[in-house]
Amino acid sequence: MTIYALAKPFLFQLDAENAHDLTLKSLKLAEKFGLLTLLAKPAQCQPKQVMGLSFPNLVGLAAGLDKNGAVIDGMAALGFGFLEIGTTTPRAQPGNPKPRLFRVKEAEGIINRFGFNNLGVEHLIQNVQAAKYRGILGINIGKNFDTPNERAADDYVICMRKVYAHASYITVNISSPNTKNLRQLQEKDTLDALLATLKAEQNILADKHGKYVPIALKIAPDLDETQIIEIADLLKLHHFDGVIATNTTLARDAIESLPNATEIGGLSGAPVREKSTLVISQLSKHLAGELPIIGVGGILSGDDAAEKISAGASLVQVYSGLIYRGPRLVRDISKALS
Repeated sequence: MTIYALAKPFLFQLDAENAHDLTLKSLKLAEKFGLLTLLAKPAQCQPKQVMGLSFPNLVGLAAGLDKNGAVIDGMAALGFGFLEIGTTTPRAQPGNPKPRLFRVKEAEGIINRFGFNNLGVEHLIQNVQAAKYRGILGINIGKNFDTPNERAADDYVICMRKVYAHASYITVNISSPNTKNLRQLQEKDTLDALLATLKAEQNILADKHGKYVPIALKIAPDLDETQIIEIADLLKLHHFDGVIATNTTLARDAIESLPNATEIGGLSGAPVREKSTLVISQLSKHLAGELPIIGVGGILSGDDAAEKISAGASLVQVYSGLIYRGPRLVRDISKALS
């Protein structure tokens, strides 16, 4: 029995957010004292070039678990091929009122309505600079809740300028359901203007820093094929470097009548697997290989990850699967994809 398997029953007796915070603190402490070397690292597969970066394996940590970059070294010790931290915003913000994180245990799902709670981009950068990790680090950026959509691009540009020198790639999060009206940024005309602004800023920053940092867009699973085609066309038009599919879903059909199913927020974990995979498949068809897809959503096994790759993803990320399956999931996926 693994250490996590022993700890899981205790953690699942706690409030979900308290368990999350305790796990991060424990991971940081374990890394500090060198205890994470006791964990088996996943098998390394052949490195893969994606977005101009060489990934040592195809399994990444999804954004949201380590919003402030507080446990970068601890997460790295679990054997991920890459890490994504954030979402971070220009200014610190508390997020939505608690409770805001709920397990749907019967379906291996999680509902959250955090609302981009984080300590701000400057704090995240301090944590990145303090970390020993030198692998591939994605930094996920968003807008503050009180910034109107008409000025959303300003927040993303602020974050881009601050994180550019520290990131291996940057993810633009316009798909969280927990910041009011954020998903409206996915609408065609609004997205067209936003992508143009961000691409122009990327080019300016590449010249300034003497290096090219790829940018990816993270989209929702609650899109119809017409919307997916529009997004794919805009990503190609503006020469974005990648797309992450998908964020959490607002749909509840997969967990109807289960405890906590009526809680407001984004649903992740096993219930979003099929929706996420369908978006990846449709994106892959319309992108036609012009930019890579990072698949995330409902990956709780090596087979789930392989399904995402078969649908058209080049890499995968996990979050909720770690909650239900523990760190061993990273090794299982790496083996399945090697």
